[in-house]
Amino acid sequence: MPEPQPLLLLLLPRPLEGFILEDQARDLLSADGVVAADPPRVRYGALARLPPALGDRLARATARRLLRTLRGDLRAIAIFHPVQWPLAQALLDARPRAELWYGRWDRYEVAYDASPSMRRRLDDLHGRAAQRSALTFVASDKLAVLEREAGRDAQVVGLAADSFPAPDPGAAVVAVSLGHLGWRTDWALLRAVAERMPELVLLLVGDWHEDECSKDPDFAWCRAAPGLVWLGRRSDEEAARLILCADVGILPFRVEPFNDAALPYRILKYARLGRRTISPELAGVHTWDAAVTTVADADAFVSALRAHAGARLRPDEELRAWALRQTARTVNGPLWERLRELGLE
Repeated sequence: MPEPQPLLLLLLPRPLEGFILEDQARDLLSADGVVAADPPRVRYGALARLPPALGDRLARATARRLLRTLRGDLRAIAIFHPVQWPLAQALLDARPRAELWYGRWDRYEVAYDASPSMRRRLDDLHGRAAQRSALTFVASDKLAVLEREAGRDAQVVGLAADSFPAPDPGAAVVAVSLGHLGWRTDWALLRAVAERMPELVLLLVGDWHEDECSKDPDFAWCRAAPGLVWLGRRSDEEAARLILCADVGILPFRVEPFNDAALPYRILKYARLGRRTISPELAGVHTWDAAVTTVADADAFVSALRAHAGARLRPDEELRAWALRQTARTVNGPLWERLRELGLE
């Protein structure tokens, strides 16, 4: 009869997808003999708040149910929070040859949301788990020092973030779009640009209007694209700071009569911060030729965006000076002249 497979059981304090150590847990679970158990029906935090005798009784019942699901020789049990100690203890009582692993990435016993009585309970549970642990692994040097000061050993393992995206920062182009995101927006153009340009980060600042675009498949694609960051409506103060984060502003309007004669405010707002605007070929925007680069199609849009890579570190001071001269008093010059003629100055 073959020997039963040795097992390491990870008692997950949360479902794997929401566990802060998900990447490290997944790495361990790649081994044949490592299995995981989701939190029990009565969550660990609730168990820790019960009177100890009742909590221990529920932990023993949970341990019996869990052991019936295991197919192998339980050699080790890993916990990641002191509230898991009662269940781990019940499992160890049933399988005394198994050892305990105790992972610690924070000082849970001094958590902000813990009452004084809960802090005392967590401190007690931590001490019990750490004392029984055959392998205590911690995230920081300071946590290891705390264990040594308590007369216990701990192995520093650090943290991993394997699943967190890491786009190439050297290649990134950051653009910003400020204003209405609805009928006027050329979603097919934005999609085509984003598909051609994986290094693009586009900050979309303004209300988006599902009611205007819900049936547009290009809008749906843009809503799901990771490179398009939907920030919603922001105050002018916030929007200005977001423009400072970008290399260039964009005007993603459809080429059609309603938009063709327009002179969108965002061009001037970008320029006040030394950022040029990239726009489709629209007649109205040529009013501010000094601030705008117009392009014929998605490929040209991509080329223009790439030409501005890194411009956020070298804003166009001449453009900024031009924009800051476009004050209300300056642009109202012809109106003031007529006021004078009418004797209304």
